[in-house]
Amino acid sequence: MPQSTSVSPRSPGSVAIIGAGIVGMSAAHFLSRAGWRVTVYDSGVVASGATGSADGAVSVASKKPGPLMTLAVAAVRFYEHLAETGVLVDEFISRSTFMIASQSDELDVLESQSAQLEAAGVPVRLLKGQSLAETVGAAAPSALAAVEVQGEGHAVGYRVVERLRRLGGFTIRRHCRIVGLRQSGGSVSGVVTEQGVEPADAVLLAAGLGSMDFLAGSGLIRPRKGQLIVTDRAGRDTPRFPGPLMSCRYLVSKGSHPAGKLPESRSLGLVVDPLRTGQFLIGGSREDRDDKDTADADTVASLLRDAVALSPSLARLRVIRVFAGVRAATRDGMPIVGRVGGADNVWVATGFEGDGICLGPLMGHLCQQMICGRPADQDISALGADRFGLKLADAA
Repeated sequence: MPQSTSVSPRSPGSVAIIGAGIVGMSAAHFLSRAGWRVTVYDSGVVASGATGSADGAVSVASKKPGPLMTLAVAAVRFYEHLAETGVLVDEFISRSTFMIASQSDELDVLESQSAQLEAAGVPVRLLKGQSLAETVGAAAPSALAAVEVQGEGHAVGYRVVERLRRLGGFTIRRHCRIVGLRQSGGSVSGVVTEQGVEPADAVLLAAGLGSMDFLAGSGLIRPRKGQLIVTDRAGRDTPRFPGPLMSCRYLVSKGSHPAGKLPESRSLGLVVDPLRTGQFLIGGSREDRDDKDTADADTVASLLRDAVALSPSLARLRVIRVFAGVRAATRDGMPIVGRVGGADNVWVATGFEGDGICLGPLMGHLCQQMICGRPADQDISALGADRFGLKLADAA
């Protein structure tokens, strides 16, 4: 059942949102339309964190069975709603994802994930033999089976954020670092910038890893780096993909299993994603480090070898760009969304790791409902901050 996070509705007032990524900007959009005076603060610029370096997958295919998969199903439907109502028109593209098993030990992974998706109400189609060759012609002949996960989508994170910015209704404070929260009598009365205190009736922490600067506790969220590759445009002799190809190794990598001879702190999966431009995005890694400004040859070479093994036609293309980003990963692999202990008007939405683009707009909407003191449309009790006993850090 949907969960209520407040005993009674709150009258619109002023709200400070810390973090201008897809979650924070989505919350700003919905709160401003609910009558709140919204200010978004970011120590950099909009979408300068994980949102700006994400792959754009609005996908249920890779989600862990349970609450995350259920929420992802709702998140895809919410994107469809936002596109239909004009908020994200032309920014969300519906498509299928193709999970590929290339080795016998991957067939069990494919079968298990497919069964879980079906149980969650996601339409799937098993492809083998001739149907596999006809539907996913770009896959290697060694591919044993595939499952088409239907009703998925794609949205570029920074474009979604830019659309919400242009729709307006709220203030954005770029290059404005929040150094603390002003607390008084079990509530927060404002945010502390380097220029002074700015009053706020409510606060939402949506700054990824930076959210932990305002919370007591350590080790709950860690940086998890991902490296991605972009190719040049495919020529006429390069087979077209019907949608992104996801190796079953990607499903394994989301459980942080080691891959090959890489260090244990690093794992590789593989998704080959055809972009609107005719290029391909190849990813990605999951690494327990935060040096987002560097890419390394070993990881890139491993991803490219796996990509060509999955789809030999990719060998005809050139790599034109390699980049990295850092995700916020929680200890238990689940985001943290809900009210923070120690204050009755502070909420947090962080720790989405690689699921932020998919879940972002829906989470922003649910944060709006919580802040307004209304029942959330989705059950997010499993994501609650109370599971870690999260409380505010000492007052500024």
